[in-house]
Amino acid sequence: MNVVDSSAWLAYLAGESNAGFFAKAIEDTEKLIVPTICLCEVFKVVLRERGVDEAMLAIAAMQEGKAVDLDSLLALEAATVGHEEGLALADSIIYATAKIHGATLWTQDEHFSGKPNVRFKTKLKTT
Repeated sequence: MNVVDSSAWLAYLAGESNAGFFAKAIEDTEKLIVPTICLCEVFKVVLRERGVDEAMLAIAAMQEGKAVDLDSLLALEAATVGHEEGLALADSIIYATAKIHGATLWTQDEHFSGKPNVRFKTKLKTT
């Protein structure tokens, strides 16, 4: 199973240099788990940068996987993981979702580098 965080989704959707790294996890929709917080974050960014039509297309692509809502069990796990790992709220939810589902987390967020069950690719700087 795979969880792709918001930064990785955005890189993939924009065709950035790391898109190919994340494609394997994103395109294997049978094994793709999508935290609803990622839907929120990606929609917000794409809406701001490209408008509502592109934002809706992004969400449609994300919903090819299995969307996972924030329920009480996941909320408590996210709070615990966030406390232990020093993660922000959204990252806590994403990481806890991967943990609960025994999934690999795909990301380009530096603070996940080196953590168990994480596939990390450094985000290349754009000039």
